[in-house]
Amino acid sequence: MWKMQRKMWKEVRMMGKIGGICYAYQKVGTVHKLYLYDEVKAKGDFNWETYKYDDSETSAKHFQEILEQVGDGDTIELYINSDGGSVKEGTAIFTQLKRCKAYKTGYVDGVANSIAATILQACDHRVMGEGTGMILHNMWTVAVGSADDLRNEADKLDAWMKASRALFVQRCEGKVTEEKIKEVMDKETLLGPDDALELGVIDEIAGRTSIAVDEAMQSTKKINEMKDKIKQSNFADQLKEFEELVKPEEQEDDVSMETFFNMFSL
Repeated sequence: MWKMQRKMWKEVRMMGKIGGICYAYQKVGTVHKLYLYDEVKAKGDFNWETYKYDDSETSAKHFQEILEQVGDGDTIELYINSDGGSVKEGTAIFTQLKRCKAYKTGYVDGVANSIAATILQACDHRVMGEGTGMILHNMWTVAVGSADDLRNEADKLDAWMKASRALFVQRCEGKVTEEKIKEVMDKETLLGPDDALELGVIDEIAGRTSIAVDEAMQSTKKINEMKDKIKQSNFADQLKEFEELVKPEEQEDDVSMETFFNMFSL
């Protein structure tokens, strides 16, 4: 009886996973593709065979098992569509990715909210697609106990938030101040691709030329145009100078030749 019930629950659990991807891993050559498409959490589904919760596929433990297969010269492509989740698990994943020596590109396919936005910052290159979003906000928790207990929890949140803001400031390489990040998080701001690029929390909007590359291309174009104008101007001046030098010589030669023939006509 119990075996039959466990089998039925296992089938239901597997059917639930078929409906939507929460996590996937693919390896093509030296490229490792990771899809973070669910809540970041430590525990997964309840296992009716072991009567314990399985480790979540979006847990730090699971990510570490995957990253152990990545070589130093390999490449990681991280695709994100997550509303966030556990700060503890997400911060650990961020640290694991930062420690990994492979080159990492992060793509926001849908949303990278809350701690998922933090995980994105571990990537060497960060990309948001058109129409995607990112929510930055202050952390929150649930606590019970005495006034001292609650004050202690509030102090812990303040410490976590200070560390989180410092992480963004460091990753943005001086493009944004801690005060600006705090303002954005206090307002629980939803950032579109343009806002995120301006703030410095991403490097590129998919399908567009980055601002830095575009400016460089414009500068190169202007320089080449100036070179062409200079060349044309120099050529025109040289041609005019040449004509001035040649014209008198031709006239003198014509006069000399005419004088020479007149001598024989007498």
